[in-house]
Amino acid sequence: MIGFIVAGLVIGALARLIKPGKQNLGILATLLLGLAGSVIGGSIASLLRTGDIFELNILGFIVSVICAVLLIGVAESLSGRNRSGRA
Repeated sequence: MIGFIVAGLVIGALARLIKPGKQNLGILATLLLGLAGSVIGGSIASLLRTGDIFELNILGFIVSVICAVLLIGVAESLSGRNRSGRA
């Protein structure tokens, strides 16, 4: 379980480094989006029969980072809409 949290934090941090621009996300949001990305990436890798969802493999890791980048983009756009609607 701790390894899963650490992997989610690493994946979230890598996704924030890859995504251009400044993200207004805290460490908790980075962790949660990284965890979500790792679950999605692990599921896709499992569907492609490259390994189990809880198994560390290259394809799952790459797909996890890509999913986390996309999730960070969605979270950014949603938080931007909320801020502009209040002003």
